[in-house]
Amino acid sequence: MDKAKQVGIWIRVSTEDQAKGESPEVHEKRARMYAEAKEWNVKEVYHLEAVSGKSVMGRPETQKMLEDIRTGRISGIIFSKLARLARNTKELLDFADFFRDAGADLISLQEAIDTSTPAGRLFYTMIAAMAQWEREEIASRVAASIPIRAKLGKSIGGRAPFGYRWENKILVPDCLEAPVRKLMYELFLEHRRKKTVATSLNEAGYRGRGGTDFCATTIGRLLHDTTAKGLHRMNYTTTDDTGNWGLKPESEWVYHKIEPIVSEELWAQCNAILESQEKPRNRPGRKAVHLFSGLAFCKCGNKMYVPSNSPKYTCQKCRTKIDVEDLEEVYHEQLKSFFFSSEEVSNYLSQADEVIREKEELVQSLLQDERKLKGEMDKFYQLFMDDAISSQGFKQRYKPMEERQKQIGDQIPEVQAEIDFMKIQHLSSDEILSEAKDLYGRWPSLDENQKRQIVENITERVVIAKDEVEINLSYLPSHSELMAKSARNPEWI
Repeated sequence: MDKAKQVGIWIRVSTEDQAKGESPEVHEKRARMYAEAKEWNVKEVYHLEAVSGKSVMGRPETQKMLEDIRTGRISGIIFSKLARLARNTKELLDFADFFRDAGADLISLQEAIDTSTPAGRLFYTMIAAMAQWEREEIASRVAASIPIRAKLGKSIGGRAPFGYRWENKILVPDCLEAPVRKLMYELFLEHRRKKTVATSLNEAGYRGRGGTDFCATTIGRLLHDTTAKGLHRMNYTTTDDTGNWGLKPESEWVYHKIEPIVSEELWAQCNAILESQEKPRNRPGRKAVHLFSGLAFCKCGNKMYVPSNSPKYTCQKCRTKIDVEDLEEVYHEQLKSFFFSSEEVSNYLSQADEVIREKEELVQSLLQDERKLKGEMDKFYQLFMDDAISSQGFKQRYKPMEERQKQIGDQIPEVQAEIDFMKIQHLSSDEILSEAKDLYGRWPSLDENQKRQIVENITERVVIAKDEVEINLSYLPSHSELMAKSARNPEWI
């Protein structure tokens, strides 16, 4: 039997919300009911009552929650709505990135987002797209300003090259570092070895910035740099999302003349030696990830892989094989009948809508009863304060109303949790089913990364036998199964 999912409950209710009757207790009950419906265990409740949502990342309770996610103590957080998690957009994106990287789930009851469901996983995709868009917007604004500043000779950030310092936004030779930079060229011209130059400088007591020893890599970089011969190169590097840097096209480079440290002749002699010594290195290409890697299984139970010398998924144990393109074609055809027939889809969704509507009407009725009861209790209390009824009479009439108020207070979050559960299940069904309708037609136009994402999201496994392929797609219960579950849990009807 699979171990139950361990989750936490995030409670952050503002003072304004509490004034409206949205107590932390109600939010907690609602979340617990949802966890119970999903058969999850609530491991921890994180309390941030009356804490501003402007910034919560630095709060001790937030750090405790993130540590629990990081260590695997919990693998999901339930909260009433996104604004309760964080109102700061950047923090929301940070939360989503953290949870996605940790393989943990975010469950927002009001927005019907549960990233443990296929439809909910689209939330991560959306959030990732928002984060990427935000990064690209910032990067494009910065990138647009850099060439302009470079052409004007202004600083575009970063430290001055070794041997120089910024003075009134102009590069000038540094009296301590410039002689060392010049000595590098002289030593290299003499010994023709970068490592020998580094060793000589270190033994002589010279150090780089921060007190670090010189190494062959640093020597090579500084010898190549044109700054030393009085030609400062700007706007020539770029970095990707992973932090790796590369060179921009030479047409975008900008040069500015500054005071040189070495003669152009000495710089040219050293770089001619370097050029003759250095050979181009071809970096290995990225290993291809096949569409069904990790999901393709042989009938015998072993995983199937595509060997480097073969175009087929192969079982190493019983040598069952299937061509890569044939398996994708079989999968493509399977998308035609994804989940249900059109009639079953219509019945399932319409009946789910009806049950949700009835539950929402029940909540409104309970809220109305609660308001009416509160009014009656206020009247009786006022009569008691005015000595219009005896203490005994007040007790006899007031106590049953008080008990009924407690019953309603317990019932409202319970019914709301039922609605949350059903809405998220319904949304997940609706999203996948509607996407599946045109997925078959769009499949040939998708690139490999898009296909791989879809396969990962909607496929449990692909089982391959000698003359048969069984594709198990992510499955949501049919209406008949939902009714069967309801028969075992009457409170859900």
